[in-house]
Amino acid sequence: MYTSIRPGQVWLDTAGKRIQAHGGSILYENGVYYWYGENKEHTDGQNGIWHWGVRCYSSKDLYNWQDEGLMIPPDEGNPASPLHPTSMMDRPHIIYNRMTRKYVCWLKIMCKDGTQRSTVLTSERLLGPYTIVRTGLRPLSMSAGDFDLAVASDGKAYYYFERVHSETICADLTEDYTDVTGYYSTHFPRPFPPFVREATAHFTRRGKHYLLTSGTTGYLPNPSEVAVADSWHGPYTILGNPHPADKSRTSFHSQISSVFKVPGKKDLYIACADRWQPAYQHLAYEDYAELYQSWFDPEMDKTIPERKKHIPEDGKANTSMSDYVWLPIRFEGDKPVIDWQDEWRIEDYE
Repeated sequence: MYTSIRPGQVWLDTAGKRIQAHGGSILYENGVYYWYGENKEHTDGQNGIWHWGVRCYSSKDLYNWQDEGLMIPPDEGNPASPLHPTSMMDRPHIIYNRMTRKYVCWLKIMCKDGTQRSTVLTSERLLGPYTIVRTGLRPLSMSAGDFDLAVASDGKAYYYFERVHSETICADLTEDYTDVTGYYSTHFPRPFPPFVREATAHFTRRGKHYLLTSGTTGYLPNPSEVAVADSWHGPYTILGNPHPADKSRTSFHSQISSVFKVPGKKDLYIACADRWQPAYQHLAYEDYAELYQSWFDPEMDKTIPERKKHIPEDGKANTSMSDYVWLPIRFEGDKPVIDWQDEWRIEDYE
């Protein structure tokens, strides 16, 4: 039984198995926390399995998590399905629609044609079953990568996503949350990876809107960036790296997937992150940033990939052994700062 959070250490569920909720988020309902994400239990980097559905866990203390099973199981029988285990499905995000009384889940699907598309599902229960209502969706006719979903107090919902290898988009969702309206704003334009921002995580605090983003270096980590605005669509002001003490410039060897405001606590926000490849913690960002840039920058030396063969390929990553890095966020004025802690407790916060 756990009595604290230990970032980067192996985290087991109440049955003694590794927690499999990667690229995940937390929902809080009726006194219970629900943590859901990509189930990577069979993804060893050799068998062609990218995922095994979306798994959910429940807890009453944020330390000890009971496996609630697959809220969205894989579609083993249909190789063309976005839920087939070989489909590159990432980053499930779920929001509740008070008007339709349905849970709406968006999934990112990296397609074989090089585009990234969305699949949208709905359910009357958080734990499912979920029904696909849209697939092959290109929001705003764009290739849509990593994303986050957020709901305002009046029920209006927003979709923050990476326009692949280009910029960040904030798009209004339709009333049923299953599509975009067509109204959107653009942010953080960058010429190519690793500088393009992905893995957007949105949260609000004291009337301010924050976006935490990652650079683009596959399953290897990079410096995070935080930006702040007075409204959903911005404009956003970049505040810099929220991990100033991290000399490796790898966000403590992790990538933030979501930010969770702990209910009942005065000012406790948790940056929930994945450590996708623990075996490569010896690498600093500078060890591979140039490689990723060389793939997209036409002016870069194309012999760099030959000189960097020790860098693992994403498709061959054993993500079944990925760990989690959950750390509290403190604030210097309006700027979020994330410090390393070997161990910390929810009870130590007001």
